[in-house]
Amino acid sequence: MASTSSRSLVGRRDEIDRLLALVRAAGRGEGGVLVLRGEPGIGKSALLDHVERTAPEGFQLIHASGSEFEGELPFAALHQLCVPALAHLDSLSAPYRDSLLVAFGLADGAPDPFRVGLAALELLTAAAGKRPLLCVVDDAHWLDTASARALTFLARRIAAEPIAMVFAARDQDPIRGLDELPGLTVTGLSDAHARALLAEEKTVTLDERVRDRLLAEARGNPLALIELPKAGGFAPPAPSPIASRIERSFRARMAELPPDARRLLILASADPTGDPGLLWAAARRLDIDVAAASAAAEASGLILFGTRARFCHPLARSAAYLAAEPERRQAAHRALAEATDPGTARDRQAWHRAQATIGPDEQVAAELELSASRAQARGGVAAAAAFLERAAALSLDPGKQIERTLAAARTTLEAGGTEAAADLLASIDTDKLEVPQHASVDLLRGRIAFVQGADGAVRGPELILGAARRLATVDPERSRECFIAALEMGLVVGRAAGVLDRVLDAARSAPAASRTPDLLDALVRLNTEGHHTGLPALRQALTGDDAGWTRTPALATVLAGELWDIGLHATIVDWLVRTGRDTGAPMTIRLGLSQVALHAVLTGDFGRAMAAIAEEEAIADAVGDPPQLYPRVHLAALRGRRQEVLHLSVEATKRGNGQLTANAHWATAVLYNGLAEYPAALEAAKRAVASGDLFLTGIALPELVEAAVRCGEEAVARSALESLTQRTEPAGTAFALGVEAGARALLSDAEDDYLESLEQLTNSPLPAHLARAHLRYGEWLRRAGRRRDAREHLRTAHEQLSKIGLEAFTRRAADELRATGEVARSRSERFYDHLTMQEMHIARQVAAGATSKEVATRLFVSPRTVDAHLRNIFRKLGITSRRQLRDMPDLGESPAQV
Repeated sequence: MASTSSRSLVGRRDEIDRLLALVRAAGRGEGGVLVLRGEPGIGKSALLDHVERTAPEGFQLIHASGSEFEGELPFAALHQLCVPALAHLDSLSAPYRDSLLVAFGLADGAPDPFRVGLAALELLTAAAGKRPLLCVVDDAHWLDTASARALTFLARRIAAEPIAMVFAARDQDPIRGLDELPGLTVTGLSDAHARALLAEEKTVTLDERVRDRLLAEARGNPLALIELPKAGGFAPPAPSPIASRIERSFRARMAELPPDARRLLILASADPTGDPGLLWAAARRLDIDVAAASAAAEASGLILFGTRARFCHPLARSAAYLAAEPERRQAAHRALAEATDPGTARDRQAWHRAQATIGPDEQVAAELELSASRAQARGGVAAAAAFLERAAALSLDPGKQIERTLAAARTTLEAGGTEAAADLLASIDTDKLEVPQHASVDLLRGRIAFVQGADGAVRGPELILGAARRLATVDPERSRECFIAALEMGLVVGRAAGVLDRVLDAARSAPAASRTPDLLDALVRLNTEGHHTGLPALRQALTGDDAGWTRTPALATVLAGELWDIGLHATIVDWLVRTGRDTGAPMTIRLGLSQVALHAVLTGDFGRAMAAIAEEEAIADAVGDPPQLYPRVHLAALRGRRQEVLHLSVEATKRGNGQLTANAHWATAVLYNGLAEYPAALEAAKRAVASGDLFLTGIALPELVEAAVRCGEEAVARSALESLTQRTEPAGTAFALGVEAGARALLSDAEDDYLESLEQLTNSPLPAHLARAHLRYGEWLRRAGRRRDAREHLRTAHEQLSKIGLEAFTRRAADELRATGEVARSRSERFYDHLTMQEMHIARQVAAGATSKEVATRLFVSPRTVDAHLRNIFRKLGITSRRQLRDMPDLGESPAQV
C-alpha cells in the first residue's frame, strides 16, 4: 500500500507543500486546519498518508475516520481521535473528564453538550504540551453528526495550539461546519502527470489505443489510473462512473482470494473501528484461519493489519461490504456483536445485532430503544433517530412499532432531517391510531411544515390546530397547549405574524381553561378585543402565580415587549439565563443571551450587549448552528453603523425569516432617522410595521411617526400615532407613555408633549430614548427661536448619546448644536469601540476577576487563546495588566453574569 500511495502522489507538489506548511506552523505553536476535498480516488487518502509519513520528527500522529456502514453512533470518530490521548484524561478537571467519559459511552449520565468539545480541546492540548500533534481524519463525509460538530469546533480553536488537523472529504457530500473551514480541492492530474503515473504501473501491458481511452475515462483520477488497467486489460471496460469502475476492480481482486480471506475482508468492512483484537475474536467465531486469511488479504494489497485494520482505500472497504451476500454480512455482524464487550460498547453491540437480524425481533428492538436513550443523553440525536428507526422496523408489537416510529420521527426532526422525518410519519397508518397518537402525528407534521419553508406558515398551523381539535374532548389542557405551541413555533422559525391571526381565531373555540385568564385567553382577547382589553389580561397571565410562560419563553419575551414592560422582560431574561446555565439546554441559554443583548441595547449598555452576543455566537458555533442575528441588528442600528446594518439586512433576507426581516426593517428605519435621511427611514418603517409583529410593530411605529413628519406625510404620521397610542395607553408604563408623548409632540407641536416625554422617560431605565427625547425637544426649541434653551437640551442630548454610543444620533445632535452657534464637544471615548464582540466579553469577565480558564469555559476556547486575546485587549486599550482592566469604568461585573 505504501508504494501505491507514493506513486499516486505524482503531480501533487502544490498540495504537499500546503500540507507541510500547515504542519511546520503547528510545530511553531501556530495551529491550523485544512480540509482536502475531491472525488473518490482523486488522491486525498494518499496525501494524508504522505503527511503522516513525512511529518517532522517529534510530532505525535493520531488518526480517525468516518464510517459508511456504521450507524450514527454519537462521538464515534471523536473517540477514535482521542483514544491515543486518553492518558492525559486525569489532567482535565472533573466536569470535562466526566463529559468525555459519558460522551464516549464509558460512563453513565448526560454530558453537558457544551463541555464535550471543550473537553476534547483540553485533552488534545494537554497531549500536545510536550510534542506537537498531527490529527488526520479520513472519510470526513461519513463522520457521525456529533463528531463532525465536535471536530469542527476543535478545528476552529487551535490557532494558538501546537496542533495541525487535516481532513479528507468527498466534494459532493458537503458537511455542515467542515465546509466553513480552510479547504483545498484536489483535482485530477494533468495529462502529462497522468501518463507518467500510468507508465509506472508494471502489472499489465496496454496498447496505445487502450491507454488513450483509459486516460480519457480516468480524467486524471490517480486511483482509476492505477486500478483500471488491472480490471480492463486490452479491452476497455464499458463506460460507467469512475467510483463504480474502481469498486469493480477491487471486487475482481477479492474474487481471486481464498474463501477465508474474503470472509475476513467482509468482517473487517463491517467493523469501522479497525480494532484487530475485536476483528480476530470475531474471525475465530466464524472459524476463520486468521493467520492464513490475514496473510492472503494483505498480499492482495487491499488491506493492512497493524495497530488497526486499514483498507487501501474507502472504496475497497465499500466493495468488500456491498459485494458480500446478505447472509455473509449478517454473519459478520453477528460475530462482531458476540465479540464486542457490552461493558464498554453496548450501543455498538446493539447496532451489530440489529444488522444481523433478518425479521422482527422484539428483544433486539428493545436493546436498540435503550441505545437510542443513551445516545440522546450523550448528545447523539442523529444516532438516536437511527436506532429508533431500526427498532421500529424490528418491532413485533404494532403499538410499540408506532411509538418507536413516532419517536424516530421526532428525533430525526431534532437532528435536522425534515424529509426523513416526514417519510417516517408517512409510514404510519393513521386510521389505526388512538386519538393521542394521531394528535402527535399532526403535531410533528406541523413542526416539519413550519421548518420546511414559507409554505409552512400555512400548513404548519393547520396541522397543529388539527391536533388541538382532536384533543379537545380527550385532553383539554393539551389541546390548549397546542394553540400556544403553534404560536411559539411561529416565533422560533420567524413567521409569527402569518400564524397569529389564524391560530387565535381558531382558539376561540378551544376547551375552557382550568384557570382564567390563561395565556391563550389573554392572546385571544388581545386579538379580538384590542389592546385596552387584551393587555391587562396578558399582564395577569404573565405575572400570576402560575408562570406558564416558562413553557413558551420565546413568546413570553415578545409579550413582555408588547406590554412595554422592561422590568418583566428583565425577569424573564434572568430566568432564561439561569435555567439555560443550570440545564445546559442550548436553545434556552442562546435565547436567554440574545434577550440579554436586546435588553442591554434598550437600556444603553452596549458593552454588555456585545459580551452577550459573543457568548451566544460561541454556543451556536459549539452546537453547529448559525448565530442569532437580531441582537446584532438592534445593536448596529442604535450605534448608527450604516454598512453593518445594511449587511445584516441582506443576511436576514437570505435566511428567509419573516420576523428577522421585520427586525432588519426596524433597524434600517432607526439608522436612517439617526442619519436624518428621512425618506429612506419612512420606507423602512412602513415595511417594519406592515406584518403586524408583536413588539416589533410597537417599537417601529414611533420611527414611522418621526420619519413621516419629517417628510411632510402628515396623514401617515397621524395613522401611525393612533396605532401607537392604542398600544401604549393600556400598557401604562413610563416607557410606553414617554415614547407616545414624544411621537405625539412631533405632530402636535406642543411643548407640553415634549416635556411629558422627558418626564416619563426620566423615570424609565432607557437612556437612549431619553437622550432622543432631549434631541427632539432641542430641535423644536431651535426652530421656535429659543436658541439658549435649545442649546441646553441639545448639549444634554449630545453628551448622553455620545456616552451611550448612538453615533448617528450624536452627529445629528452635533449638527443641531452648530445651528445654534455652539460647537459640540468631542465625543466621549468608549472602550468598546476598540474591541471585537469576543474581546468585549473577555474584558468584562477578566475585569470581574475571572481567570483565563473560567473565561475559556464560557467562550469554548482554550486558556491560551484567552491569553492571546488579552494581549490584544491590553494593546488596544493602552494598558498592561488585569488590574488596570479592573479599574476601567463600566467593566466590573460578576463572572456569573453576562
